[in-house]
Amino acid sequence: MKDKMKIGIVGCGSISHAYFKGAQRTDILEIKSCSDIRMDAAKSAAGNYGCQAVTVDELLADPEIELVVNLTIPKAHVEVGLRVLEAGKHTYSEKPMGVSTEEAYKLVELAKKKGLRIGCAPDTFLGAGGQTARKTLDEGVIGRPIAGTAFMCGHGHESWHPNPAFYYDIGGGPMLDMGPYYVTALANILGPAKRVAGVTTKSFEERIATSPTAMGLHIPVKTTTHLTGVIEFVNGAIVTMIMSFDMWRHSLPCIEIYGVEGSMKVPDPNGFGGSVMVSTPKYNWTEVPLAFPNNARMIGVIDMVSAIRSGRKHRVNGDLAYHVLEIMTAFDKSSQSGQHIEMKTEIERPAPMPLGLEEWKVEP
Repeated sequence: MKDKMKIGIVGCGSISHAYFKGAQRTDILEIKSCSDIRMDAAKSAAGNYGCQAVTVDELLADPEIELVVNLTIPKAHVEVGLRVLEAGKHTYSEKPMGVSTEEAYKLVELAKKKGLRIGCAPDTFLGAGGQTARKTLDEGVIGRPIAGTAFMCGHGHESWHPNPAFYYDIGGGPMLDMGPYYVTALANILGPAKRVAGVTTKSFEERIATSPTAMGLHIPVKTTTHLTGVIEFVNGAIVTMIMSFDMWRHSLPCIEIYGVEGSMKVPDPNGFGGSVMVSTPKYNWTEVPLAFPNNARMIGVIDMVSAIRSGRKHRVNGDLAYHVLEIMTAFDKSSQSGQHIEMKTEIERPAPMPLGLEEWKVEP
């Protein structure tokens, strides 16, 4: 692509390294500038990856930058995203899109008003595992999907994360932290959700950190940490889901889809590769050859840049991210109200990746 897009990054924390490294694998974009509330972090990233460290105001005022990747903490995603859109630039953020549908809707409305695009992680479903699972279902290998399971269970981040507190703050918890990977993967395979029923709880009022850099820190728990329920999809499939920071150990699968003619194991949606397994009445579990390259984080931004240049709809788009957020937040709403929560939005499944692509490519 001759018209290389110049982009900026706001937020130079741990996850930013994956984005900086991914940008080095493509010739359709260039990271011109990076920024962080800690200027030393921005300068360190700039030195490591060959861009310039600037303030957020300077980055947003730069007319050469067309798209900004927002890698701030979840509670700041909408605030920063609105500033990016007001500056006349496209925005792509880390997951989740926001901590509530009410605040995220402001992004949707402003983007429409400005004629700009929203992108949002996760982009893991664009990898070999997610795309092969989608292809397998679309080819009818297990027949019409009727049910599924999705589980992400552990005991939280306080034992290993250097800064675990925000995982238990508003905008944290297992659903908004890890749920985007699972719900986005399900939407890619099964399409839009129709309604959600859930029961949620907060099992501990406080966590005590045991990670080396936060040892002894008392962390108040301000969000639900065990969520269980059912997502009913428009196509009729019913998926049972558990997202938990309250379980020490378990032996549950990541995602399985059950059809009228067989079953499919979908690999961990927090990764790009993994094994897709299929079983039918005629044979036991058999591995399906991966039909796509693995890729890695930043492929969603690459797809968005490519789509902006070609005029097509990007796959990791704002409609998808908003629908996923609506599904995730419906678990708590259902638990509090004792009722099913009907989805107000409906989306089309993102376009599948074409066969035969080289790694880090999104169009033939």
